[in-house]
Amino acid sequence: MNKLSYLLMTFVLLSFTGITAQFSAQTIVDKVIKNAGGTKYDKAIIYFTFRGKEYRSARNNGNYKLERLVTTTDSTVRDVLSNNGLSRFINNCEIKVIDSLVTKIGDGVNSVHYFANLPYGLNAPAVHKELVGESKIKGSSYYKIKVTFDQQGGGTDFEDEFMYWIHKENFSVDYLAYKYAVDGGGIRFREAYNPRVINGIRFVDYHNYKTDITSTPLSTLDLMLEKGQLKLLSNIELEDIFAYVKRD
Repeated sequence: MNKLSYLLMTFVLLSFTGITAQFSAQTIVDKVIKNAGGTKYDKAIIYFTFRGKEYRSARNNGNYKLERLVTTTDSTVRDVLSNNGLSRFINNCEIKVIDSLVTKIGDGVNSVHYFANLPYGLNAPAVHKELVGESKIKGSSYYKIKVTFDQQGGGTDFEDEFMYWIHKENFSVDYLAYKYAVDGGGIRFREAYNPRVINGIRFVDYHNYKTDITSTPLSTLDLMLEKGQLKLLSNIELEDIFAYVKRD
């Protein structure tokens, strides 16, 4: 190998090493969260409507309160999930929730808020992130980040596995997928659309897809989308969004 070829190869290897070190999974996620709202999430009050139900979240540097409000002709049911656990109010009167329903109600409230506020939450202590590759979807380049959870602090669905496709230039979550075990298990793939920024916090809607082959690796779902091999189930749309960020 001549000297010029050796120097060229050394430069390429050093450059690759630098890129790999700079753009670790943690670095990528940090950039995504910063671009979507960053520290604004930590002191935000957010309202939105999803499928006819009202949702409200309030955070204050580690303290949180996640609410779901369901109103019918006969009653108003308000579920509140906070650092202190789950509470349920019917017509403003607190009632005791039977043990068998606590997890189901709490997970239902938490799940909607989790997806509505992504990528916030990806730096939670129980979250493990791994950069597993790169890909192209519809002509754009993406990092592929695999996310798993510790049992301690990872919630009742800690065994679920997630994959995030993060735009290499915009550092936005444009696609995500997850494999879940409850209710017989399944796989979902979501394509973000209608991005908007409200008081400095980014929100999106999703096209929600599925595959019936539950052994499918999440990392291959982007190719299946390109080939039209995923089935569109629904659209995940947030309405009437209001976001307020408290000042110090």
